[in-house]
Amino acid sequence: MEDSALSPQPQAPPLTWDSESKMPSSVSWGVLLLAGLCCLVPGSLAEDPQGDAAQKADTSHHDHDHPTQNKIAPNLAEFTLRLYRQLAHQSNTTNIFFSPVSIATAFAMLSLGTKADTHTEILEGLNFNLTETPEAQIHEGFQELLHTLNQSDSQLQLTTGNGLFLNESLKLVDKFLEDVKKLYHSEAFSVNFRDTEKAKKQINDYVEKGTQGKIVDLVEELDEDTVFALVNYIFFKGKWERPFEVKNTKEEDFHVDQVTTVKVPMMRRLGMFNIHYCEKLKGWVLLMKYLGNATALFFLPDDGKLQHLENELTHDVISRALELETRSSVNLHLPKLSITGTYDLKPVLSQLGITKVFSNAADLSGVTKEAPLKLSKAVHKAVLTMDEKGTEAAGATLLEAITMSIPPEVKFDRPFIFLMFEQNTKSPLFMGKVVNPTQK
Repeated sequence: MEDSALSPQPQAPPLTWDSESKMPSSVSWGVLLLAGLCCLVPGSLAEDPQGDAAQKADTSHHDHDHPTQNKIAPNLAEFTLRLYRQLAHQSNTTNIFFSPVSIATAFAMLSLGTKADTHTEILEGLNFNLTETPEAQIHEGFQELLHTLNQSDSQLQLTTGNGLFLNESLKLVDKFLEDVKKLYHSEAFSVNFRDTEKAKKQINDYVEKGTQGKIVDLVEELDEDTVFALVNYIFFKGKWERPFEVKNTKEEDFHVDQVTTVKVPMMRRLGMFNIHYCEKLKGWVLLMKYLGNATALFFLPDDGKLQHLENELTHDVISRALELETRSSVNLHLPKLSITGTYDLKPVLSQLGITKVFSNAADLSGVTKEAPLKLSKAVHKAVLTMDEKGTEAAGATLLEAITMSIPPEVKFDRPFIFLMFEQNTKSPLFMGKVVNPTQK
């Protein structure tokens, strides 16, 4: 993207002066959650299994100047966009919300137990070029990324978890069990899958606890032939660095399409924002930071330009937007919303080339030698709540200087796209599209 394409439109007054605030009097909260489920059932192996697929990552030394997770972040970003386009292709009238980091983590972890084409398909489907990136480096990258995401931060709640639910009679390959525990910080639980109701409750309770009660009943149906379930979740709760005031939220129109308008509570604030108009995308790009190490990018296309923006959105465009510091005075309108995304990943990932693991040709002999397995189910669920509620710090004030001229209004009152990033690694935690804020 050319630098000129990132400059504000003429109607956006140039930044003159900005006063950094202390802790604001009210706090904005964004709650984002994810849980995924993979179930393995007996299948038949490919006829020509090859040697060990997963090379154990050498974690005895790390290049601290160039953390491995920064090296896999571009792969995760490309995977995010490819996955988004598949979901958008399925429907252009529904909201989209998912966690690419969580999906990629679950399947990268599963790849430790796969061999032959099953193994290659998964890692290449996650956008890794195995001739350029040693496999050990991929797993080490996820290990360090998970470690970064789970570091305690008093200003930001961000937790991920991996759980293996194993049938009581199933014996795993020792190396697989060691690797998933060491590299993916996974917990292992013994389950009787023949008692489907009890097994379902055990998995759902694990996810509900990990997501602090925000995702319940992830598993609605469970095949009694299941012998192995892999669950991944991510929980995020953050406070805007520059919050909205609850008293300023007013009901406004949101234009779902040319003929459909819904009423939504619209958060509003006049102030200095990291915002610019991008000619390449034909829309506004807004960067909003959370307290702690998280950042949100919002893309608001011009009327009728949503598909254009989707086509032009690339990893390079996103990287430049994350680095740009273009503060301008605007009157911002952003809807409060609560949306859920629930996906059967089998058809989606099949479009990305991950097919064998779901078929009778699957080779999961690195998981167990006892019986041929295949992946029967991969479910992903994510929940987003974005509002201005939070705690109050008595006496604290927010001071900002804005330009003397009348600032432009930027209204997120039509479909828009957003991404959430872990700031240090530039890893995409979540991506979504809001088509209708009232659609749950």
